[in-house]
Amino acid sequence: MDQLTSYPSPVGKLTLAARDGALIGLWIEGQKYFGNGLSGERRENSSEPVLDAAKDWLSRYFAGEKPSPDELPLCPMGSSFRQGVWELLRQIPYGELATYGSLARQMAEKMHRPGLAGQAIGGAVGHNPISIIIPCHRVVGSDGSLTGYAGGLEAKVKLLQNEGVDLSRLRLPH
Repeated sequence: MDQLTSYPSPVGKLTLAARDGALIGLWIEGQKYFGNGLSGERRENSSEPVLDAAKDWLSRYFAGEKPSPDELPLCPMGSSFRQGVWELLRQIPYGELATYGSLARQMAEKMHRPGLAGQAIGGAVGHNPISIIIPCHRVVGSDGSLTGYAGGLEAKVKLLQNEGVDLSRLRLPH
């Protein structure tokens, strides 16, 4: 059974989900793929220890601290390819950016392949079920463009601003 709770944040209401003592989801209200990975049985439970720990993590993050994704037991549901991409996302340092192309090169190397399309990485990044904690908002286009974010570009900008990223060097969509 999945345990759910909500958290009010500067980017909107967040829904957090846990199963078997691990965080399996964190979605911004209205984001694409909201609830992917949830089972049929759900229960609102704000007293689940991992949900309390995730709320504390988020409070520290939005207060400008730099909590690590490794502080929480994370169990995002996805293919082995997506799991590999999400692992790379966890390695992007707070306040820094990576490009889809750089992630494609890292993933190709990890898979012992000569190359990998940035679109494949984009699909995995877009389906990240644990937003913010697995920092998919830190991924930008190779030209510095703030490309799609399942939680919305406004939320992506706010998250990057929260981390002190200099947005003047990035290309915002019109």
